[in-house]
Formats: sequence, structure tokens, C-alpha cells
Amino acid sequence: MSTTTVGRVGAREWGGLAVLSLPTVLLGLDVTVLYLTLPSLAEDLRPSGTQELWIMDAYGFLIAGFLLTMGTLGDRIGRRRLLMIGAAAFGLVSVLAAYATSADMLIAARAALGVAGATLMPSTLALISSMFADQRQRSLAIGVWATSFALGMALGPVVGGAMLNHFWWGSVFLLAVPVALVLLVAAPLLIPEYAAPQRGRFDLISVTLSLAAILPVVYAVKRFAKDGPDLPMIAGALVGVVFAVVFVRRQGKLESPLLDVRLFADRTFSSALSVLLVGLVGVGGSMLLITQQLQFVEGLPPVEAGLWMGPPALLMFLAAIGSPLVARRVPPGLLVAATLALSTVGYVLLALVGPSGGIELMVVGFGLVYLGLGAIAALGTDLVVGAAPAEKAGSASAMSETVQELGLALGVAILGSLATAVYRSEIDGRIPTGTPSDVADSAGDSLAGAVASAERMPDGWLDLAKEAATSGMNTAMIVAAACTVVLSVLSAVVLRHVGAIGDEPEAAPAQPVTSRV
Repeated sequence: MSTTTVGRVGAREWGGLAVLSLPTVLLGLDVTVLYLTLPSLAEDLRPSGTQELWIMDAYGFLIAGFLLTMGTLGDRIGRRRLLMIGAAAFGLVSVLAAYATSADMLIAARAALGVAGATLMPSTLALISSMFADQRQRSLAIGVWATSFALGMALGPVVGGAMLNHFWWGSVFLLAVPVALVLLVAAPLLIPEYAAPQRGRFDLISVTLSLAAILPVVYAVKRFAKDGPDLPMIAGALVGVVFAVVFVRRQGKLESPLLDVRLFADRTFSSALSVLLVGLVGVGGSMLLITQQLQFVEGLPPVEAGLWMGPPALLMFLAAIGSPLVARRVPPGLLVAATLALSTVGYVLLALVGPSGGIELMVVGFGLVYLGLGAIAALGTDLVVGAAPAEKAGSASAMSETVQELGLALGVAILGSLATAVYRSEIDGRIPTGTPSDVADSAGDSLAGAVASAERMPDGWLDLAKEAATSGMNTAMIVAAACTVVLSVLSAVVLRHVGAIGDEPEAAPAQPVTSRV
């Protein structure tokens, strides 16, 4: 076995990695905190079922829409500079989200957070790529980076739950402010700047085309979640596909494209992206449904629900930091396939959860789901970034983050919509006659609405709603299990050509053109 040792790093780079982990912790925390705030938020802002989905998804879809733009922009103007701009913007917009006075205002703030977050994610990952030239050190650094996301997810329910016990729901967004301040102070001291040599102008037409490709598809998914397949939904999907084709063709003709489509010719790059996309769909949907099950069905307060979410996040933490070390001896394809097989078992356990007394089964099942997430997040990201040349690290990092964010958001939309559809079908016709129309509409729309309307409904009716919601979750988890077992097999096949980490030496990365101070 030959291992490259080119460019091994010292204390400054590892300190820089700690700084780069801060926004990653923040983004992971933001995910789980929002799930826990949903009941308090719903009681205060009274969002509709569709608005609830938009509150959850606006951030993910907007961040996916702008990641390509920001990844390439960071390569041009400097990855550290873009990181600091994004941190300042994220902190400011978080304050707006904290003091939102309506569902629409919160949706707008979440969308703005998505744009700001799109500057953070590719910058952190691309900077890691430029700081750690040694393959094994880079793999471990990316594992730490992925672990930071898991740490944020683990801390989110506990910290957020504690804050909800003492403050209003918007206070959880203010956690971003001190993190942003620390990053702004420490980044210039510990993180070297990197800007790749670029030819040609930054193509604003490509930026517009990328948004025109993604946003109509977002509309189509949302429309499908609300009304099922209809003419506006089909039109939105077709418009998105047409603009996607135009975007890809334009990238192939540009001297300095927003996305270098030649990267997809690399089998490792394209295969790892596919695994990340499909794998995150099940995680996104299960995350939403499990947190709702703990609070709405089991009736746990936010702090207790957050504590129950801690053990699964710990398993993700261990998988993210441990998988790069194991992958030094076991081929990544086999390791990813094995952890996804365990995730399939987790989904099956979640499909067996009943409407009461199933907390322990949920925690075990969700823990296995998170185990697979930690492995594919660390190893899949490393494979994507490692397959790209150093000057394209920002673009490659953006693609990795795009598919992960899109996978999580699609999981919430698809599996969340499936669970909601099952809930509505089982509730239909069971709402007592004579119920006021506003109460009937709220209770029939979602379990959150049923809980909010419980005092105006007959005794025992809420139990029926909880049974219907549990049935919806079980159905969604069966679908997730079927998809994940197929993905497990495909991972072993499509990544079989990838050897253990460090088996092959890699070329030293291109040198940055800006000062490393």
C-alpha cells in the first residue's frame, strides 16, 4: 500500500479546521432546532399545512439553488472572503427570522437564510480541500467536517429544547449570531485565503439559468404535495427540465463555466453524487416524521424530545468520524453499502412503530438510519471533492452540498406529503358532523392542526388522528426502506472500482494565487 504524504499540515491548519467546523455545526443545529420549534411556531403563527412545508423547505431549496453560484464565486473572489460575507449575512437574517410575526415573513426569512447558507457550505468544504493536500488527512478532515454537522444536529434538540422552555420559539434562531461573530474574528487568523486562477467573466446568464432550472421544479414538488398532479404542477416540472437542458448545454460551451460538466465524466464523482442524493431523501423525510411523532403523538415536551434525539445523532457522529478511518482498509463502496443496509433495518423498525409506547423502537430505528447518514456524508463528500482538481474544488463542493440539500428537502416534501396523504385519507369521513368548518379544515389537514384544535373536538377524536398520523409515518418508512436497500446494492456496484483510502497516490493540488495570510 502506498500512501501520499505530500503537503502534510500542522497546528494552524487543524485550528483552521476547527473554525471551519463552526458554520457546519450551526447549519446542523438549524435543522433539528426548527423541527422542535414547529409545535410552538404552529401555535403562534398558525401556518397552514402547505406553509409548514414551505417553512421547513424554503431554506433547503434556496440553498440548493444558489450553491453552484456561490461555489464558483468563492473560487473567483476568494473562498475565505465569501465565507466571511456569508457568516455576516447569516447572522443578520437569523435575527429577522427570530422576530418573524407571520408565517409568510418566516418563510421569506428562511429563504434568505438559504441564500446566505449557500455561501457558507461550499466555502468551508473547498477550503478544507485546499488546506489538506494529503489524501488521508483530507479524508479525516472531511470526516471531522461531517461530524460537526452531526454534532450540531445532536445539540440542536437539547439546546433548542432548553431555550424553548425559557424563551419564545424565535430565540433559537439567535444561536447563529455568536457563531457568526466568532467566525468573523477567527477566520483571518487561522484560515488561508484561496482563489483559483480563472479565465473569462463570471456568467450571470448561467446563474439565471440555474435558478430557472431549479425553482420551477421546487414549485412542481410543492404543488404536487398540496394538490397532486395537475396542469400547473406538470408545467412547472417541464419548464425546469427545459431550462436544465439549456443550462447544461451552455456550460459545455463556456471557457469558464458555472459548472464544469466534464466532472460528471468521472465515474467516482457521478456515482458518489447519486448515492448522496438518494440516501438523503429518506433521512430528510424520517427526520421530520420522527420529531413530529415524538411531540404530537407521544406528547413529549421539546427538551425531552430533544434528549431522545441525542442517541441517534451520536451514532451519526461516530459513523462520520470513524468511516474515513475504516475506509483506509475497507473499500468505501463496501463500507457505504454495509451502513446503508443497517439503515434499511432502521427504516423497517420505524415502520413497525405504533401510536403509543414506541419511543425506544423509534430511537433504535432512527439511530440506524443516522448511522448510514454519517458514513455516506463523510465518504461520499470525500469522493466527490477528491475526484475534482483543486481549482474546481469550490464547484465540486457546491455539487456535493447541492445534492445533499436537495435530497433532504425532497425527502421532507415527498415522504412528508406521502404521510400527509395517508393521514388525510384515514381522517376523511371521521370528523364528527357539526364540527365548525375552520376546525374541521385544520384537523383534517395535518396532525399539527388536529392537536391545535383538540379542545374544540369530541373526546377520543385526537386518538384517531394520532393513529392516522402513525399510519402515515409507517407507510413512508416502508417506501424509504425499499429505496435504501436498492441503494445499498447499487453502492457496492457503482463504487466497486474505488480502492481503500490512501491506496493510490494523488497529485499535489494546484497552488492558490492569493496570499496564504
